[in-house]
Amino acid sequence: MNRLANSSSPYLLQHANNPVNWYPWGKEALDKAKAENKLILVSIGYSACHWCHVMEHESFEDEAVAAVMNEYFICIKVDREERPDVDQIYMSAVTLMSGRGGWPLNCICLPDQRPIYGGTYFRKNDWTSLLFNLADFYKQKPEEAEEYAVRLTEGIRQYESVEFIAEQPEYTKADLELIADNWSRYFDKNEGGTGSAPKFPQPGNWQLLMRYAHLMQDDVVAAQVKLTLHKMAFGGIYDHIGGGFARYSVDGRWHVPHFEKMLYDNAQLISLYAEAYTWQPDALYERIVDEVIDFCTVELASPQLGFYSALDADSEGVEGKFYIFTKREIEEILGTEDAELFCIYYHITEDGNWEEEHSNVLFRRESDEQLAQKLGLGVDDLLSRVNTSREKVFEARSKRVRPGLDNKILASWNGLMLKGLCDAYRAFNKPGYLELALENASFIVMNMLGQNGRLSRVYNGDKSAADVPVAFLDDYANIIDALIALYEVTFDEEWLHKAKSLTDTAIEHYYNEENGIFYYTADDDEQLIARKNEIMDGVIPSSNSVMARNLKKLGLLFDNESYAGVSAQLLRNIMPQLAKYATAYSNWTMLLLEEVFGTYEIAITGDEAETVRKEMENNYIPNKIILGGKKGSLPLLQDKFGKSTQIFVCKDKTCGLPANNAADALKQVAAA
Repeated sequence: MNRLANSSSPYLLQHANNPVNWYPWGKEALDKAKAENKLILVSIGYSACHWCHVMEHESFEDEAVAAVMNEYFICIKVDREERPDVDQIYMSAVTLMSGRGGWPLNCICLPDQRPIYGGTYFRKNDWTSLLFNLADFYKQKPEEAEEYAVRLTEGIRQYESVEFIAEQPEYTKADLELIADNWSRYFDKNEGGTGSAPKFPQPGNWQLLMRYAHLMQDDVVAAQVKLTLHKMAFGGIYDHIGGGFARYSVDGRWHVPHFEKMLYDNAQLISLYAEAYTWQPDALYERIVDEVIDFCTVELASPQLGFYSALDADSEGVEGKFYIFTKREIEEILGTEDAELFCIYYHITEDGNWEEEHSNVLFRRESDEQLAQKLGLGVDDLLSRVNTSREKVFEARSKRVRPGLDNKILASWNGLMLKGLCDAYRAFNKPGYLELALENASFIVMNMLGQNGRLSRVYNGDKSAADVPVAFLDDYANIIDALIALYEVTFDEEWLHKAKSLTDTAIEHYYNEENGIFYYTADDDEQLIARKNEIMDGVIPSSNSVMARNLKKLGLLFDNESYAGVSAQLLRNIMPQLAKYATAYSNWTMLLLEEVFGTYEIAITGDEAETVRKEMENNYIPNKIILGGKKGSLPLLQDKFGKSTQIFVCKDKTCGLPANNAADALKQVAAA
């Protein structure tokens, strides 16, 4: 076994038996490269990545390929989820070189870590040839390698950088309309989403567009959001048997998924569908939220209610094998009569509906009402029969060899899941959702927050503190966001004060006041060849955009002008980018939306505060914060506790007269 054998990362452990002399990222490997003047080969991936497995099997398990790698390179394996700081740097390099990135990510670097070449997946012969050529190039032309490294490293340092903008612009609806107009050009009005293939759920994009459609009263955008939510829920990207969404679909119809299931996707999709239900109630949204939470708690929850990272795409070495069925298999499980209805419902055919012969990815096209009418059945009868069959298929599937589990517990992704549970409770008022949220929050505080007030990136129950990766900005940002949400559904100020404390820590160690932006790494963290800023929103909102929105909320909740000032500075710096590439700045645009329309501060005080909170939450007010309880110390709550329950609607530092019921308070919101 190589030096990965002592790792806690499931991804690194997958490579522990490779003949490649892998090192984990760290001092030993980096010092050895300098001492021996060898190129560094940095190979980055994650445990649920299908093409990472393919390249491992083709190249890294091959003795001849490994011999070349070991002879000419110091080989370092990196789990991108444990070390996103390392991944950021080399992903920037590969994107600058090739115009695209992805995983597996392979970068060849000088002994001092500066990259000179990189790419993603390579076939075995291409990989071996490339390694020989690069080793020879470094031996014969070290000066050229140095020149290229200098230029590329400078590009990495400038990538995703922004200028400091001192002057505060006026934000208007016209700014929002320009962004939406640019975005709408890419709408797929037949299948939902944007563009063609592949299609990613991108929950943040659709949450923004939902809020935009509501506040701007844009029926076209609203229709696109609803179309997308339905198509994703009906498509093969959704696991109709066990719940949960796959990472993306390889086609433009949401039909054939890339079968890996990530916590971060499912957590955000809980939030998206829960908010959509409050926006425009639909029983489909409620069912999706319930099933995704069930999936996460059954498949991804640790005994202590920390959430694991992912399920693999592969089982038994085959992508999707756990999830697909032939028609004959369905008939054997259900019997001919029930199988016929089940196959119609999920479009299962004898020939199969995707590339694997006779195999089927389950998906839907018609609504229950449409299909029931077509088949001459009552809707209740249809659903009863289909649901009974689903349970039988689920039971049969559970006996198959399961996909691999990445049992890392990441602070950032647990923050997303905690927020999702709070949003689900907010929308559906199911006590079980809040119980899960409180257990998860307690796990985070007890196991991932040190006595020094600093977070750990990864929970390693059997490791010493020295072995646990330090936290990055996204860990702070997403947990702060979740703790604010937990306060809003409990009115327990303990959670809010923890959020404030973490915010102060983030400002102290990550904020660059001179440039008005947060670094991704802490000032006392390991110094890499570049200290990066994470600015663009992707499948997960960028850590800077989440911090900007956190600071906006906390500035209001604590009447803290300093927080508000940092939030405003962040948005000023990013504002020039928004209209140019809207889909990469959705969470920033959410903040812009709140700036244009303002934020309602709804304070509810008195013995019936919780009952009134639930009534208020039944109404869609996306640009609000909510606070209160039977007691409270927040500035906005001062002198607002009386004998009866009261609701105060405030905006722009002005509060209306107290209302005694939700209906009257909502009238004030409408009039503001």
